[in-house]
Order: sequence, then structure tokens, then C-alpha cells
Amino acid sequence: MPPASAPNVESWSGKDRGDENFPVGSWLIRKELRDHVHAYYTFARNADDISDSFQLPPDQKIARLNAMEEVLMGVRTDGSPSAEKLRESLGQSGVTELHARELLVAFRQDAVKNRYANWGELMEYCRYSAAPVGRYVLDLHGEDRATWGPSDALCASLQVLNHLQDCAKDLRDLDRCYIPQDWLREAGLSTDDVARPETMPGLRAVFDRMLAATDELNRAAAELPRRVKARRLRVETAIICSLARRLTEHLKGGDPLAMRVKLSKADFLAATLAGLRFAA
Repeated sequence: MPPASAPNVESWSGKDRGDENFPVGSWLIRKELRDHVHAYYTFARNADDISDSFQLPPDQKIARLNAMEEVLMGVRTDGSPSAEKLRESLGQSGVTELHARELLVAFRQDAVKNRYANWGELMEYCRYSAAPVGRYVLDLHGEDRATWGPSDALCASLQVLNHLQDCAKDLRDLDRCYIPQDWLREAGLSTDDVARPETMPGLRAVFDRMLAATDELNRAAAELPRRVKARRLRVETAIICSLARRLTEHLKGGDPLAMRVKLSKADFLAATLAGLRFAA
């Protein structure tokens, strides 16, 4: 009798590429590379769903994430279909598995860490939760590592913007808060103030401080399209940089506690037109 298959550790939340703020493996990515990008995204999506599960306790989340890494590395052969698919993809593309393994560092952290002491600690989290995504795509295209600095800045910006969009939901559903605790204290606030139905003036000042720091990330990220050699990827990175700047401005004027501040179709159109300037 053949050995029983290991149980599937994944449990898809139903979110997919269409639910993200920014394009994932869009038509701008070369056709022969899109399946590889989708394999990486699916792995990341399933790992994120584990870390954000309402039902699983922290130790079970970490055990499942460890199982995904074991399948990714070939230590075991089943139990994580997305890791198995990504392992096959990496074998074909020659891209290192490090960019996937580093994501798991952040997801394990999400399983056990609910507060961030300061901006520096949040940026260290982004180094593992966001930067590997950009580095993977750049490596897949054979880009020089001189692109990594501005890419890291762009990915950190996107991560912080998402944290601000979802700050009320993250606190309500997961008791997780990415707002720097020292900035809250300096404003005479606590995490409880993020649970209010609307943003009070002191918390608005904290959000604006985060957005000012995000502006700096966006300025650093603006160098990325100029460093990318692949024409289609250059256009895509320019579009994403534009979308990040637009969402930053929306969050400066919107209240993420009262509503989900998000990009519009007009934003996507304007960003696409701006990005096409880099097609030459």
C-alpha cells in the first residue's frame, strides 16, 4: 500500500490577484514569465492566508508555514500545492528560493507579533514581508541588483499604504496594529484609538507622519523605472510608482477608519498613461 499523502496545510481565503491594490503578473509582464509570477503570488497568497487565519492558533500557523517551506525546499513532497508549484517554477526559471523563504519569515512573525515599537521596526518587517516580492520579479527578468534599493523602497511604500488602508480591520479582526507605538504615545494615544469609528486629530497627525515617511519611500522608488532594463517591466514599475504616489495622496485626505480609502479607475488610467512614457 502506498504511503498516505500529507494533509494539505493550505486553506485559500478566496482572495486573488484581482483583490490587490496593484497589478500582479499583468499583461505587461512578458508572456513566458507570467506563469512564474503567478506561481510566486499564489505561494505568497496561501502563506498570507495562513498567517491571517482567524481559526488557527499561532503554533499551528507556524507549523503550516514550516510545512510550506519544507515542500518548497524538497524536504517533503506534498502538503502544500502552491509550494510544490513554485518549486517547479523556480527550477525552470533558475531564480533562487530565497525570495519565497524570506516571505515566510514575515508570515511567521505575523503569527506571533501584533505590535510594532517604531518606524524602524516596521521597516524591518517590510524587508521580509514586501521587499522579496520586488526582488523576485527583478531576478526573474535578469535585472541588475542595483535595482534592489529603489524596489525595496517601493515595496515598503506599498506595504505601509496597505497597513493604513486596513488598520481598523487588522485591529478588529486580528488584534494586529502596524502603527508605530512610539508615535502613538508621543501623540498621547494608544492602539485603542485606532478602533474608533473615525480618526481623531491626534491620530490624524500620526497617520500624516507615516505618510510623510512614505513620501520619502516614494521618492526613492522613483529611481526604479530608470534602472530597469526590460522595457515592459520598466513601464509596469513606473505605473506602480505612480499608483503608490496617488494612494498616498488619497490617504492624506481620506479617513481609513471611516472607510476603505482606495484607488479609482481614473487613478489606474492616469498611472498607466504616465507609465507609458517609459516605453521608449
